Amino acid sequence: MIRVTEKPFDPGAELNVFQAAHTEAGAMVSFTGIVRSRPDDPISALILECYPELAENELAAIRDDAIARFSLLDAAIIHRHGRLVPGETIMMVLTLAPHRQAAFDGAQFLMDYLKTGAPFWKQEETAAGLRWVEARSEDDEARARWAR
Repeated sequence: MIRVTEKPFDPGAELNVFQAAHTEAGAMVSFTGIVRSRPDDPISALILECYPELAENELAAIRDDAIARFSLLDAAIIHRHGRLVPGETIMMVLTLAPHRQAAFDGAQFLMDYLKTGAPFWKQEETAAGLRWVEARSEDDEARARWAR
């Protein structure tokens, strides 16, 4: 399942539905991202721009890659776009596998892609105005570990 949406979602409900569909799984890993505002550099909102159809296609391709690469039973990505305030859920990754290591690895692989390659453009809204979120070298390094 891939969903790119402006609407809020309930991570617990999503997790329960995803798990219920796969009684053959021995492990499920979930990661939920939350918009944060650091005390030393506060933001009032995070604005994510995307072309939803393009984003869905890109996320579906990386999901399929994760399923094949880690022998997952299933994987899901939910990602929001639009204006989000600190404390709001921004995204969720779910993986199911026969065993825990594959589920963990698949989730980390998907997260590393989402941080570096997903077609979302981010701006932070601050007291001084809007600023683009720059790529971070540590995110690129984390993704590089998955190179074949």
